[in-house]
Amino acid sequence: MKLIIVLLFLSINVVFAQKGGITFRPDPIDAVFAAARKANKPVFVEIYSPTCHVCQSFMPTLNDPRVGKFYNGKYVSTKVDLMSKPVQAWLTSRKLYVPSLPLFLYFDPQQNLVHMAMSNNSVEEVIRHGTQALDPKTRSQAFRQRFAGGDRNPNFLIDYGMLARVTTDTVTNIKVMEEYARQQPANQMNSQTNWLVLQKLIIDMDNPLAQNLINNLGQYKAFGVQETRNVAENILMSTLYSGRGAQFPAQKVMQVRNGLVKIGTDAKAAANRTLLPEVNAYFRARQTAKAVERMDAQTNSYPLSVPEYLYISRLFNKQSPDPSDVPTVTKWINKALANPKATPTEQADLYYELAVAQRRGGKKTDAQKAAQKSLDLAKAAKIDTKRNVQQLVELK
Repeated sequence: MKLIIVLLFLSINVVFAQKGGITFRPDPIDAVFAAARKANKPVFVEIYSPTCHVCQSFMPTLNDPRVGKFYNGKYVSTKVDLMSKPVQAWLTSRKLYVPSLPLFLYFDPQQNLVHMAMSNNSVEEVIRHGTQALDPKTRSQAFRQRFAGGDRNPNFLIDYGMLARVTTDTVTNIKVMEEYARQQPANQMNSQTNWLVLQKLIIDMDNPLAQNLINNLGQYKAFGVQETRNVAENILMSTLYSGRGAQFPAQKVMQVRNGLVKIGTDAKAAANRTLLPEVNAYFRARQTAKAVERMDAQTNSYPLSVPEYLYISRLFNKQSPDPSDVPTVTKWINKALANPKATPTEQADLYYELAVAQRRGGKKTDAQKAAQKSLDLAKAAKIDTKRNVQQLVELK
């Protein structure tokens, strides 16, 4: 029986060897890099998913003896499942983003990314990318220097824009794709190539290609009405919820809302989606009255649940630059307290926020009463009362 198992094991390995493709190490990623350091070789990582049909179509290419001979001689290789939690943790630690699959990444043994590629499915292309990664002059690591030196070839700009996406370098992506968009003739804005650029690379609604899409959606109908809307919406929302979007003035947030309406989003839905960024923009501008007006209009247009009232009350208590919002916050809290569905825990939280609001408004006695009520409810609900006790101490 043992002999049969051994023979079966050997036959499996013979079949694998006969394929002659890339030898992918099954070890954890750290072990792969440890082996690379020992062998003094760079590392090739294919990021894939078992459910990715495109990834599956690459298997014959990666199993080709010519590809195997090149990669096995030059690299320590591994393939990792994008949906694996350890892989996701590793990508996050390296600040890497995967825009599509399969993605080829090339590292030095110290885990520094030197090259990336989204390859065409051919033996020649896969080997070409591996060759480029070995040359300091042609690999992705040299893109910054090439751009600074004046290289504005459109294909290079696309490659550099994709590298910036993969390395989560938003500033570089915006700058590079702005240069690319400037080169595009008016009659080519909706070309097949630029449609792919919009799908994969554009993350800034102010990019000329994005503006053309948002303002002229009909030009792209050949790519599918819903798909066109989805791409435009993704660009608008990725702009709004980016790091720079978090600092937008209210006027810029309104541009996002208007853009959503232009591409066919219901006006009320667009207002809902831009509500919090707009309110926070008013806070940053110290325009409390406008923040109150915007949020109060929302509460009057849409019935809020108790948790939603609690959320906006906390938001205003924490972010409002002055106490002029306190009467409205008090109104919201009282509406929530009047809701028969409010649980004892929610009531305790609401009275806690009411005490915070009253204290902000200079009403110490009312704040003490609300704080005591919150403590009593917290005790009855058998929840932690440390913050309640501390609140009462601070109100003495």
